[in-house]
Amino acid sequence: MFANNRFAAAWRLADVRWAALALACFAVGGVLQFSGAPEPVWIGAYLACYLAGGWGPALEGISALAKPRFEVDLLMVIAAVAAAAIGQWFDGALLIVIFATSGALEAVLTERTADSVRGLLKLAPDRAVRLAGGREETVDAAELTRGDLVLVRPGDRVPADGTVTSGESEVDQSTLTGEALPNRKAPGQDVLAGTVNGTGALEVRVGRDSADSVLARVARQVEEASEAKSKTQLTIEKIEQPYSLAVVAITLALIGFPLAFGTEFEPVLLRAMTFMIVASPCAIVLATMPPLLAAVALAGRHGVLVKSALMMERLAGVDAAAFDKTGTLTTGQPEVERIAVLDGDEARLRRLVAAAEARSEHPIGRALSRIGSGEEATDFQAMPGRGVRAIVGGSEVQVGHPVLLEVAGDATAASTVVASTVVADLEAQGLTVAVALADARPIGVIGLTDRIRPDAAQAIDTLSTQLGSTPILLTGDNPAAARRVAEAVGIDQVASALLPGDKASRLGGTRTLYCGDGINDAPALAASHVGAAMGGTGSDLALQSADMVLVGQRLTALPAAVDLARKANRVAKANLCFAAAVIAVLAAWDLLGELPLVLGVAGHELSTVIVGLNGLRLLSKRNWIERRVDTPKSSSMAAVH
Repeated sequence: MFANNRFAAAWRLADVRWAALALACFAVGGVLQFSGAPEPVWIGAYLACYLAGGWGPALEGISALAKPRFEVDLLMVIAAVAAAAIGQWFDGALLIVIFATSGALEAVLTERTADSVRGLLKLAPDRAVRLAGGREETVDAAELTRGDLVLVRPGDRVPADGTVTSGESEVDQSTLTGEALPNRKAPGQDVLAGTVNGTGALEVRVGRDSADSVLARVARQVEEASEAKSKTQLTIEKIEQPYSLAVVAITLALIGFPLAFGTEFEPVLLRAMTFMIVASPCAIVLATMPPLLAAVALAGRHGVLVKSALMMERLAGVDAAAFDKTGTLTTGQPEVERIAVLDGDEARLRRLVAAAEARSEHPIGRALSRIGSGEEATDFQAMPGRGVRAIVGGSEVQVGHPVLLEVAGDATAASTVVASTVVADLEAQGLTVAVALADARPIGVIGLTDRIRPDAAQAIDTLSTQLGSTPILLTGDNPAAARRVAEAVGIDQVASALLPGDKASRLGGTRTLYCGDGINDAPALAASHVGAAMGGTGSDLALQSADMVLVGQRLTALPAAVDLARKANRVAKANLCFAAAVIAVLAAWDLLGELPLVLGVAGHELSTVIVGLNGLRLLSKRNWIERRVDTPKSSSMAAVH
């Protein structure tokens, strides 16, 4: 079944059908010629072969002359016509067949590479269940817009990118992020279009229009990757024109000079045509794009969207790496790390703080609201820049920035002095500090930290080995917090308290891979040699500025992508060397000896086929080597008394 599907996909390509027709006509002509059929009969079959396999290259070559530009395709057609002119119908038709087959193979390679990622679009369901006014209505998934509420039943695919508002389930995201195991999804967590819901029902608030989903971005980026050419490819195309003209000039010289000295016309023309064929840079032109596009496709299947072949080539050349802190090396989600109780017991402190912060929308407030339960708060009031205030169990509770200690009942009281000392100690450890007061008396100090991604240390270690240098940390956060994260993930060099422009200025002119996620990272992502944005948590501006996106938010995918890019670069260079060597050997053979036309055609076109297949092998999943880290199910929380 798989082979049949592959054949059907290839047969849909016009280049494949024309090449098959040319081959059939050539086979018929060969059988008729060597079985003694009348000459007009087998010549007619060869003419059909010429038309089926040669009209496309001839049309492209003639159209290019109007630019003016001399294409390699036209060289092949001229050589085939010249072969027929001297009676070498079999050799000319063989050239047409092999050249058409080579073109068909290139079309199949390009289409298969693009399909390997574009096929993700088929994962998005056509229909969705939208919830409106308490009723369910089935609509086209393409009609969903931001803000719509949809129901995802067990076993269904998620119809749009969004956030879970109700329900819990396990969602299989392997098709987009490469994660082998399903992820638990609960209210407040994001889901992606095309992923498969497990056994629970989910209500999802659509966060992006269908045209802006991750799947749609994949399709657009594959198209861009197919159109955007690598630096090596652009260099090849620059020299292709003068090289082709030089081949024509040498071919004419190979005809003109011997004829001027009285050499017979037919052997002279045969040698000149053979040289024209073997010197044509078909394999060189095909050397670089297939491996780079195959690498783009393979990375996309593992949750890394590289925006173009040029970016894949540049990724292979990075020699240093730099990371943002919040949202990149860390999850961007604060969690309680230390609790210092100053008055009463810890259970009371937890209840009061959780109740006071229950209605807070601040990320730190949401983290604090989860440390306890059982109390109800009234008269909630947000105090911008300071924290929150509420009445809990008859007491006025304030939770927030340590500045609250300065406006406490008595800033010189012993309890306030102790609280200030604890605050200073926790801040020196790189923690974000919140203080809690009950009736203007400090009752506790809480230290929070931004949770470090479990795979950050592994990614840093692998990148350090790959690049020969330890990545650096560039952050706008305070020095203590920056050092704390750097030490945890194995980074030695830290630059803190940076503005967005400061990050960009440090990266400009270097071959540094920069990974970030926020709006403040956009200048650095644009200025770096290659910019990688964290998918899901990354801002739209960061995603647009980046050259690649980590959809699965796995930092270990970054060194895997670097390794893949280097493999693609090595394959491209090997292809170039092989193609150039074949051209040199065959051309020298023809100029210095006697190279049969059939052998020259076979050697030249076979090298093109080998180059194409060598690039295609990078689609194999064994080329993606990622050292993953199991995500811990829970995090520890210590207390200080």
